[in-house]
Amino acid sequence: MGKVVDEQREVKRSRYAVAAVFAVHGAVTGSFATRVPWIQDHAGVSAGQLGIALAFPALGASVAMPLAGSISHRFGARNALRGLIALWTLSLVLPSLAPNLLTLCLALFTYGATAGMADVAMNALGVEVENRLGRSIMSGLHGMWSAGALVGSAAGTLAAHLGSDARLHHVLAAAVLTVVGVASCQWVLDLQPAEDEEPPPRFALPPRSALLIGAIGFCAVFAEGASLDWSAVYLREQLETSAGLAAACTTGFTLTMAVARLAGDRIVDRFGAVRTVRASGVFAVLGGLLIVMADHPAVAMSGFALMGLGIAVVVPLCFAAAGRSGANPSLAIAGVATITYTSGLIAPSAIGMLAQATSLMVSFCLVTVLSCGLVAFAGVLRPGERTKIGRRDAVVPDRRP
Repeated sequence: MGKVVDEQREVKRSRYAVAAVFAVHGAVTGSFATRVPWIQDHAGVSAGQLGIALAFPALGASVAMPLAGSISHRFGARNALRGLIALWTLSLVLPSLAPNLLTLCLALFTYGATAGMADVAMNALGVEVENRLGRSIMSGLHGMWSAGALVGSAAGTLAAHLGSDARLHHVLAAAVLTVVGVASCQWVLDLQPAEDEEPPPRFALPPRSALLIGAIGFCAVFAEGASLDWSAVYLREQLETSAGLAAACTTGFTLTMAVARLAGDRIVDRFGAVRTVRASGVFAVLGGLLIVMADHPAVAMSGFALMGLGIAVVVPLCFAAAGRSGANPSLAIAGVATITYTSGLIAPSAIGMLAQATSLMVSFCLVTVLSCGLVAFAGVLRPGERTKIGRRDAVVPDRRP
């Protein structure tokens, strides 16, 4: 009895530790995003060259993500996450040091590669904790990522307002976040491979189940990327609002997503992943319709808020489903992560090219159509029998489909 209580205490402690790691991961992203203009000026690159450079984080992540499983197998989940999160936080310094386009591309490739590997490792641990608890936590974990991104963005905005050198800002941020991230890893589950477990391949195509789950994530991340990067532009160009109101729309969208993710686990536990995503898809579609039909800023802003509400929990549920989809959870999670990162890479440019050829309203018609995919294909997230990762097996109740 005492052993069971100790194990339960360990799992609960690990949940909070993984949540802290998610927040640290998000804070790095927020810290970087706010200083991109400074980095552009320091590297002396044009807007077009910056656009090329900003494709390299996703390229680095896509190349490196499949390595995360073999790293975790070799060093154990705790040590792997500790090392990968430290590499990610320290890589924050690299872009601000780049003096030209070539070094900036290399720095952003490294930045993305470490981000992707840490992303896979922490999501795999999050899925394992969720399985052992027998209830949804992935939405809340991603909510902590959003909260961390907001904190990092706020600190970066303050630093930019004060005219701080981004090199100094990022060195200080990296130092603090590295300490917090590495310290938090002390309490995550120390998963070790079974003695007879073969190491995962270094590079392999994701399983078919991950491709199906990743398609749902693709739709959600496409809508997220389009809304984050183009919502302010949409209000300025389509509805001729002020710059302040346009910026407030993007902030409102981000806050809606963060709040929905933090509250999402209770909804998932009550209604199940499939019904939650179908309902979320309905909200996203309604939001898209409001956006494309809006003739007043308040209507469009309500549409973006509904869009954020609709897509908030989808990606966390995709990672959770990938972790239960087969015998190699890390490979499945890496596959889903690669697909979603790719969606985030192409969405802003796809919206821009379509808008140039037609209009921004037509671009968000595409976002609305893709949101319909959440309703149509939510069934692929239906949970099967949960399996344990590592040496011990346990039976935990299935969620309602």
